[in-house]
Amino acid sequence: MAAYPDEIKTAAKMMWLRRVSAREIAEQLNLNNVRVVYQWAEKGNWEEMLQHETVEQAAARKLIALVEKDNKTDADYKEMDKLGNLLDKLAMVEQRKARTAKEKAAAVRGEPGGDGKSKKRKARNDVSEITPEMLEAVRKELFYDYQHRWHDNKDQRTRFILKSRQIGATYYFAWEAFEDAILSGENQIFLSASRAQAEIFKAYIIKFAREYFEIELKGAETIELSNGAELRFVSTNGRTAQGYHGHLYVDEVFWIPDFERLNKLASGMAAHKKWRKTYFSTPSVKSHGAYPMWCGERYNEKRKTKVEFDLSREALKGGALGPDKIWRNIVTVEDAAEQGCDLFDIDELKIEYTEAEFNNLFMCAFMEAGLSVFKLEDLLTAAVDTNVVWVDFKARSTRPYGNHPVWIGYDPSRSGDGAAIVVVAPPIKEGEKFRVLEKIVMRNRAWQWQANRIKELTEKYNVQFVGIDCTGPGHGVFEMVKEFYRRATPIHYGLESKTNLVLKAQDVVESQRIEWDAEHTDIAQAFLQIHQTTTSGDHITYAANRSSATGHADVAWAIMHALSNEPLNRKRRRTSVGFAA
Repeated sequence: MAAYPDEIKTAAKMMWLRRVSAREIAEQLNLNNVRVVYQWAEKGNWEEMLQHETVEQAAARKLIALVEKDNKTDADYKEMDKLGNLLDKLAMVEQRKARTAKEKAAAVRGEPGGDGKSKKRKARNDVSEITPEMLEAVRKELFYDYQHRWHDNKDQRTRFILKSRQIGATYYFAWEAFEDAILSGENQIFLSASRAQAEIFKAYIIKFAREYFEIELKGAETIELSNGAELRFVSTNGRTAQGYHGHLYVDEVFWIPDFERLNKLASGMAAHKKWRKTYFSTPSVKSHGAYPMWCGERYNEKRKTKVEFDLSREALKGGALGPDKIWRNIVTVEDAAEQGCDLFDIDELKIEYTEAEFNNLFMCAFMEAGLSVFKLEDLLTAAVDTNVVWVDFKARSTRPYGNHPVWIGYDPSRSGDGAAIVVVAPPIKEGEKFRVLEKIVMRNRAWQWQANRIKELTEKYNVQFVGIDCTGPGHGVFEMVKEFYRRATPIHYGLESKTNLVLKAQDVVESQRIEWDAEHTDIAQAFLQIHQTTTSGDHITYAANRSSATGHADVAWAIMHALSNEPLNRKRRRTSVGFAA
C-alpha cells in the first residue's frame, strides 16, 4: 500500500464523517484504490463515531457534502433545499424548547418576561453582543502574517495589493469589512466584475457570522446590521452600483474592463475622507488601465518633476506608502509561505506550470502583452455580468438553456496538465453573440470520468456539436464519447487545423462576438498564454507552451474547439445549428 501523508488521511476521515462514499473519497483524494479508505476507517473506528450522531448532525453532514460537490445536479439542489428546511425546523424546535424553559424559570422567579409576552423582540441581524475582544480572538485564529499586515494598515486611505492566486485575499477582506462594520457601524461595499463574484464576499461573511457568533445574517443585495451598517455586494454594472457610499473593496481589478469608468465609480462611492478604498488583484498585463495607478504613472502625468516609485518585490514585500498616498503591497506565493501559509506545494506548482505562467499566477509578474495573439482589452470586453445580461439562462435549472442548441468543446489532459470542457451557446439570430455557459476544469481524472462529464452535459443541454482534440490522450475520451454521442467530431492537430482554430477565435474575440461570466478570469488568462511561434521547418504555428511536462490554456483551446463548428468564413452559415436558415 502506498504511504499517504497525515493530511490525506485527515481529509479522508472528515469526508467519511460527512458520509461521503469511500469511492468518492478515493476519487477526490486521488488514492490508488477504495480499499485503503475502508482500512483507514476500520483502524480509526470512524464508523463508530457516526453511531451516536443526531438527526441534525446527520442532515448537516449530508448538506455540507452536497455543498462541496462539483457539478451538482438538479436533484442535488432539491435535496439541499430539503436538508436546509429540515435543519431550520430542528433549530426552531430547539429554540422553542430553550425559550419555553427560560420563560418558565423567569415566571417562577417572578421576573418580567415570564409570561413570554413582554420580552423585547431581538433585532434583525443583531450584532450587539459581539465584542471587540471576540472579533480579535477570531481574527488571530484565522489569518496569516501578511493578512494581519493588511489589517494593521486598514486605516490607509487607499490600499493597492498585488497578490498571488489563492492566498485568501477575498476571504480576509470579507472578514475585515464584517469586523469593521460591527465595530464602526459604517457601510462596506464590495465591487466585482460580476454579481456572482461579489456574492463570494457575501458567502464568506454569512459563514463568519454563523460559525463564530451563531448569527444568521439575512439580506439579498444588502445585509443591514442591527447597528445600521450596510454590507452591499454589487457588480461594476453602473446601473446597480451608483449612489452608494462606504468603505470600498474592489477585487481582481487588473481583470476588470474599462478601469477609468470603474475608478470614477469607486471615487464617487468613497469620495468623503472617512471612506477607504482597497484594490487587490493578480496581475494581468501592463497595458491594463489600472497599471498607471499601480506604477505611479498616473500620479506623475501632470507633474514637471517626476517622482520615482520603487515597485520591486523587496520594497513592497512589507508594504509601503507611496508619494501618491497609496499604500502598496506585493504578496507572492513564496512570501505567503514564509509568513505562515501552508496551503501550497511550491515545488509541485513549478512542475505543473511553465516558468512564465508560474511567475504570472503566483509571483506577481505582469505578462508581456505583445507575446499573445489576443489582446487583453478584447478579452475583458467579453467578460460580462451574466446575472444581468443572460436572462434566458438559468444555471440551476434541470435544463439551464431550455431547448436552445449548444456546442461542446473538449481539450484533453496531458502529463502535468489539466483537461477542460466548455459549453458554448452559438448565436441564434444575426447580431447575437457566442456565450460560454459552463466550463469544467479537471486534473488527474481518468478518461471514463471525463467522458461521463460530457455525457451529463448532453443530458442537460440540447447538444448539437461536440469537438474533441484527438491528438494523443484525447483519443481515449473521444472513443468513449462516441458510444453515447455518435456525432462527436474529432479534431486532429496540425499546422493548418491549429492555425484555423486560432484565426477563428481571433475573429470572434476581436469582433466582440463572444461573452463569458466576468467571474471566470481564468478564461482571459488562458487566451493570453497563446502566442505565435515557428516549427523546426520555419512554419508559423501557435502554442501555449504545451508539452509533455506543461500544458494549460486548456479552457481557451476547449472554447476554440467548440467555436470550430462555425466556418472560418462565417457568411457560410451552418443551417443545422446556430443561425436560423
